[in-house]
Amino acid sequence: GEPVAEATVRVRVKGILEHTAAAGNGPVDALDHALRKALEEFYPSLKSMRLLDYKVRILDESKGTAAKTRVLITSGDGEETWGTVGVADNIIEASWKALVDSIEYKLRRDDRRS
Repeated sequence: GEPVAEATVRVRVKGILEHTAAAGNGPVDALDHALRKALEEFYPSLKSMRLLDYKVRILDESKGTAAKTRVLITSGDGEETWGTVGVADNIIEASWKALVDSIEYKLRRDDRRS
């Protein structure tokens, strides 16, 4: 069969430690699902959010596998589309930063509207 990626996330939400796991079509998709699974109980508006596009760029190609990675994520919730960026030495950390920024953007935007 096809390989399945799985991500495990431990985050503290409103003082409560959430430990979740989820599968996905790759490590970033799994990370996205696990993070939102941990947060949706506390922030139901995240259920409408979707990762729409995911791009990876290597910032200094001459460094090969030691180069910094930039991840660009486009997300949306049916009302608006927004982009976030994560930069790190590895693709998973860069993806995590971009995903977290995307979720924080949505929550702050929703908070301003209420």
